[in-house]
Amino acid sequence: MSKLPRVLQNLSLPVIASPMFIVSTPKLVIAQCKAGIVGSMPALNARPAAQLDEWLHEIEEALAAHDRDHPDSPAAPYAINQIVHKSNTRLDEDMAAVVRRKVPIVITSLGARTDVNDAIHSYGGVVLHDIINNFFARKAVEKGADGLVAVAAGAGGHAGVKSPFALVQEIRQWFHGPLALSGAIASGGAVLAAQAMGADFGYIGSAFIATHEARASDAYKQAIVQCDSDDIVYSNLFTGVHGNYLKPSIRNAGLDPDKLPESDPSKMSFGDGDSAKKAWKDIWGCGQGIGAVSEIMATADFVARLKREYAQARSRVCN
Repeated sequence: MSKLPRVLQNLSLPVIASPMFIVSTPKLVIAQCKAGIVGSMPALNARPAAQLDEWLHEIEEALAAHDRDHPDSPAAPYAINQIVHKSNTRLDEDMAAVVRRKVPIVITSLGARTDVNDAIHSYGGVVLHDIINNFFARKAVEKGADGLVAVAAGAGGHAGVKSPFALVQEIRQWFHGPLALSGAIASGGAVLAAQAMGADFGYIGSAFIATHEARASDAYKQAIVQCDSDDIVYSNLFTGVHGNYLKPSIRNAGLDPDKLPESDPSKMSFGDGDSAKKAWKDIWGCGQGIGAVSEIMATADFVARLKREYAQARSRVCN
């Protein structure tokens, strides 16, 4: 395990909830943090942009109130995801809100920029950058990222193709900072497995879609419960970047999930395009780990289940 910055120490479970476009809002983030794991959401989920500052205030107030009422079990910190790609025209405005509010953890995606990292470091914030291979991992750290999110095969949304065994192994040969592993993690046993490979945290997204606090349609939540890894398709058609999506939503859009054309990566989009069916509103992002999700429940109950499974897995391995 690496030496972790103070903000990432003392979680009740070594889990970071991944920021999910549209789905993650303050309601879900607050519930995740109160349960003892890092909650997160994309800055772009706040629309219009001015709403981001309001949402950050809401999260801070709720977590402060929780800590006052529960001094023996304080909330975990929260994180905001920033898309650093040039297509994100809101980045400067959103970063101003992040710096003003001194967001404790910022997860950067789709590009690494020294100026963004410097802005976060100016107030003592921690930067985690998500990557899909060892090459991008090195670039992120060279540009000032404090930690990495290794997005392996099977992750929901924008995902890589590397085996988690290969990806973590290669990164740990040279990087000893905070490392989270993403890719089909939906149980406490999978969190322990991530740590056994060398990661510090499991990075969980899709399973949280099937919670009461997630901003997702009932149909989306039911699909998470009813589907499994056979129902996931990997395509770059919808955003220009390869990602994993639920087949039922693709069929509902009038497309054949087994015969999807390739997209032009230069046309990268995050839901603001003019297409009739948009990722992630109509085409539902989802990882391969959903076979572990059997019901829709409260976030607190799901995290409690993860904790039980994690303890049971440790007991099995140690005995």
